[in-house]
Amino acid sequence: MGAQLRVFRRRIRSVQATKKITKAMELIASSRIVKAQQRLDASMPYLTQLVDAVSAAASHASDVSKHPLTATADKQERAAVLIITADRGLAGAYSTNSIKEGEALTRNLNDKGMTVLPFVVGRKGVSYYRFRGRETGGEYTGFTDQPSYADAKRIGEDLLTAFHGDENQEGGVDEIHVIYTHFVNMGTQETRVRRILPLEVVDEVIEPNESGMPFPLYEFEPSPEGVLDALLPRYIEQMVYLSLLTSAASEHAARRRAMKSATDNAEELIRSLTRQANQARQAEITQEISEIVGGADALSA
Repeated sequence: MGAQLRVFRRRIRSVQATKKITKAMELIASSRIVKAQQRLDASMPYLTQLVDAVSAAASHASDVSKHPLTATADKQERAAVLIITADRGLAGAYSTNSIKEGEALTRNLNDKGMTVLPFVVGRKGVSYYRFRGRETGGEYTGFTDQPSYADAKRIGEDLLTAFHGDENQEGGVDEIHVIYTHFVNMGTQETRVRRILPLEVVDEVIEPNESGMPFPLYEFEPSPEGVLDALLPRYIEQMVYLSLLTSAASEHAARRRAMKSATDNAEELIRSLTRQANQARQAEITQEISEIVGGADALSA
């Protein structure tokens, strides 16, 4: 066997081993997408009921425009941005798109004269900000592919602390935005920006819901303002949790798509290397036949 043929066969074995890994990762991502979708669907009824309760409490409050979580500051100077990225790579441009959207939002807020304090979820985003030496309000890693409500609660509490301010941050931030990747379907995921604080309260006429039944009537104890104080932090935590869940589903979908593309490329490379190896083997056989024929001619002469 010639040296060139050995090189081709060694490369084919290497690509075949890589193909097995990417195919396994594709299958794992596919199974995790289903679980992430189930968790996302399971959390939606609670969020729907919570939104209805917050809307009802806001509509019965005496002056909701003065509530700390709904009032817009007269002079907006600081904003917090929650950026959700991935802990692991091999997911295409999933994390890069979130970081780019965060940079675009930061420039937009800076143009308005606001200082931006980022809160970063995922090792990819944390590495990006650490490498550039930028200050962050919080860093959260280790759970992006399977987030829990405890993780969302911790992030929500930090965001509320930054919003209200403490002894080190007088006045706190004036706005809180979240950048996440919305799961549309297996092939489409969209990077979105949502402002979660201050809340925009819109007065609406109570109408029957999709099932044809009217919305429930609420009785508030001790008062609508007190209920609103208790519900709005839960609302923020649930919004963060929903963003983490849909981002997790998008991460698995992006990883599955990237691994499928890598598997297809490996198959194409194997076919190309196999053709080159066959050509090299045929060239060696032709050369050996030519040498045998030449030697026979020399002996007969």
